[in-house]
Amino acid sequence: MKSLDVRYLTAIRFSTDELSALTKIGEYKGMQELFAEQAPEVLEALRQHALIESSESSNRLEQIEAPRARIEALVAQRTTPKNRSEQEIAGYRDALALIHESAEHMPFSINVVKQLHGLVYRYHASEGGRWKMTDNDIVEKNPDGTIQRVRFQTVRVIETPQAMDDLVARYGVAAQRMSVEPLVLVPLAILDFLCIHPFRDGNGRVARLLTLLVLYHFDYWVGRYVSLERIIEESKESYYETLEASSQGWHKGQHDAHPWLNYFWGVLLRAYREFEERARRVGTGTKTEQIRQAVTQKIAPFAISELETELPHVSYDMIRLVLRQLRDEGLIESIGKGRGAKWRRIAE
Repeated sequence: MKSLDVRYLTAIRFSTDELSALTKIGEYKGMQELFAEQAPEVLEALRQHALIESSESSNRLEQIEAPRARIEALVAQRTTPKNRSEQEIAGYRDALALIHESAEHMPFSINVVKQLHGLVYRYHASEGGRWKMTDNDIVEKNPDGTIQRVRFQTVRVIETPQAMDDLVARYGVAAQRMSVEPLVLVPLAILDFLCIHPFRDGNGRVARLLTLLVLYHFDYWVGRYVSLERIIEESKESYYETLEASSQGWHKGQHDAHPWLNYFWGVLLRAYREFEERARRVGTGTKTEQIRQAVTQKIAPFAISELETELPHVSYDMIRLVLRQLRDEGLIESIGKGRGAKWRRIAE
């Protein structure tokens, strides 16, 4: 809302480095069709892997967790949720699937925002799809659960419906009449949504779903094949720090959106680089060669799960087999035991 005010939008300026980042993302967008020119089974493997990672990471950011095997089964709809955590993971899965299938028919509107929140909570009784009924400031807590400090005071309950109406209306004006650059418009809209914090719970997850949705609207669909949520989770300290930095002064429209904008663009750049790397890797060489190449690029100790992320079309058993071959050749060694073990290259 505040970030999409006409005065704020017309006053914002960008550095040379920021403009370079926007240009680079634009170049990746122009090349994404080339990245996607792979065999259907490869793209399907990338898509399924991104669904699992997105469902896992977006919920884990909110301390909602389940064993990886259960998440994979839930995403593949081979099982039904057994507890609240699994219910919320399954709900997020459904919201993701709807966006991937029907983004073009889902405008940035009040109904769609409430629909996404309702989907996240569809498997258990809650206030899914309804605005908050109590104030919910963003706080930092002590280990004993007491509040250490208020990181941000969100929009009050009584003002929330109007604030969301204003956000949607200003988004439409900025996109259609002002023709604001989408890579500026999208993160600013997400920032305003998070500052409003319209739901009692689930605001972070809905914000990440909305990010995927509105990026689709502007033909940035890298989130279909690379999990933006995983990248956010892996950089969660920066995620929370930049949100806090850019929310200071928001209520008066005097905030500095640049920390959040730069973080957001960094997430997109990393996603596109991963997409390019994976697309090119799966297009050349056998699976064994691809695993070997991925290992040679590792400097720090790595887990099999990292290779699964980089090579989602290759099975866990295949990766494990090749790692054993490399170990027998004296090229790598294992640190620890079991699925959580790590590997490291042996210095030549």
